[in-house]
Amino acid sequence: MPSIRLPDGSLRAFDKPATVAEVAASIGAGLARAALAGRVDGKLVDTSFIIDHDVDLAVVTDKDAEGVDILRHSTAHLLAHAVKELFPDAQVTIGPVIEDGFYYDFSYKRPFTPEDLAEIEKRMVDIARRDIKVERQVWEREKAVDFFRTQGEEYKAQIIGAIPG
Repeated sequence: MPSIRLPDGSLRAFDKPATVAEVAASIGAGLARAALAGRVDGKLVDTSFIIDHDVDLAVVTDKDAEGVDILRHSTAHLLAHAVKELFPDAQVTIGPVIEDGFYYDFSYKRPFTPEDLAEIEKRMVDIARRDIKVERQVWEREKAVDFFRTQGEEYKAQIIGAIPG
């Protein structure tokens, strides 16, 4: 079963496969709460990644540059979720992480007003308080394109369809 080497050189042995989140929890409750991802043998993975063999693991938190990017990426999704709840006809386009934060473009029948932005911010707080489980899924391109087209999200379908590979 997996033996996991941590950045300080210490080893953690598990008698069955363990997720990055479970390894973080075995180290301490504070790290479990702070864990955003893991770096397994140099590859960035989410906290639900199952470790079933010997690896080197670094738990990624908001103290790491990658952790800040993960928070920004997640916040962009939170923003899109809030906009869709408040403005169901709005289409999400693209919302990348950039050097100093992130941005999100929306297609809507009118520009958002300062009052809209205040409501969006309130809704983001509300959604975050719901503590909705976020689960990563990997889909074949065609399934993802079909999903977003079915949702009326043509921009997302086009963006996914244009990704090489």
